Amino acid sequence: MMKKKILIRFGDMMLKGKNIGFFIKRVRKHLVEKLKDLQVSYQFTHDRIYVDYQVDDEIDIINRLSQIPGIYSYSVVYVSNPNIEDMIKTAVHVLNVEATKAMMHIKIETKRADKDFPMTSQDITLMIANPIFQQANLKYTIDVKHPEETLRIELRKDFAYVYLRNHKGLGGFPYGTQGRGLLMLSGGIDSPVAGFLAMKQGIEVDLIHFDSSPLTPLESTQKVIDLAKVLSKYTLDGKIKLHLVPFTELHELILKNVFDPYIITVMRRMMYRIAEKFAIRNKHLCLINGESVGQVASQTLPSMQVVEAVTKLPILRPLITYDKLDIIKISEHIGSYPISIQPFNDCCSIYVPKSPVTKPMEVYAKKYEATFEFEDMIYQLVRNSYTLEISSDTHIDLSSYGFTLKEAMTTYQKESDVI
Repeated sequence: MMKKKILIRFGDMMLKGKNIGFFIKRVRKHLVEKLKDLQVSYQFTHDRIYVDYQVDDEIDIINRLSQIPGIYSYSVVYVSNPNIEDMIKTAVHVLNVEATKAMMHIKIETKRADKDFPMTSQDITLMIANPIFQQANLKYTIDVKHPEETLRIELRKDFAYVYLRNHKGLGGFPYGTQGRGLLMLSGGIDSPVAGFLAMKQGIEVDLIHFDSSPLTPLESTQKVIDLAKVLSKYTLDGKIKLHLVPFTELHELILKNVFDPYIITVMRRMMYRIAEKFAIRNKHLCLINGESVGQVASQTLPSMQVVEAVTKLPILRPLITYDKLDIIKISEHIGSYPISIQPFNDCCSIYVPKSPVTKPMEVYAKKYEATFEFEDMIYQLVRNSYTLEISSDTHIDLSSYGFTLKEAMTTYQKESDVI
């Protein structure tokens, strides 16, 4: 069987100048952590990584590579001796195994990294092209201007690497290289996608969720736990922190005291106040949410302005200009969509006003907030919140433990202590 490796490339990171070493080391660390349970070895170069692996693990490794931010692309490459005869033999094998379309238009592209080799890249291509196409099982046509596939040969000192396809990675920047952020995670479609995009750009993300059980079903918080499991796949160590805020009492005060059209505005202002305190305590540099301009009444520009006026932290909105169909497409890609569409409402989607205000004024928001005491309650909610460390193999079913978050977490913690 012909030997194979996986070739990993970096993208935008190569533009980071003097900081490139820091970024590349971070990707290497994430890669090693991600594949630590597999029998692999690595060759690290300035701008690439070569992975030796067991053939049976190939599909699993490729799936894991797609979860590592900072990887621009990767290819399964076939290893050849650095001579014309072996390169032809290997190239024929690659076409026979991976190219299945007869009369495909193909370009051969040779890159001579070993400048001691006594032929130029163009001369190598001219010498090997006809023998390759003559020996391949199917018929192919040379087309250097509009090829359907490009057969690439990289000639290095000790080996030549032959491959047909590049697979796109996540791109972005290595996880954690851009600082830490706190994602306001609901059970809907948008916020987990926003979290994924933030992580893809190198932000280390923690999660915060506002639970209003029994006003809302505890299954809505279970959805958030399951969404956290999806997002944990993209972290460096496969774990992510989820802060659960028992929001029910404050939620009830808002419903009781706030003029109906302003309920969502005031509720979100309270959430931002709480999230800011979590962020400051945990040294997060920003808050992140899944808002997209105009998608609902609370996501108009006037609404955003009034809501975020209660915090001084930067607010990142990765989805700000995305269409809903684009968001759904990403949600399906990362695996969060089937969870998000489960029919359990969270506190932002239950008791929605009949006519929510789309152009709120802060003076009115403050007026309604002045009708009840909330400052001490906010500090109490922060103190009484529950923090879970979630990984993809975490097994928690809060919905089987009670009707409120407190009941469920008390039962869960007792069982965890027993275990």
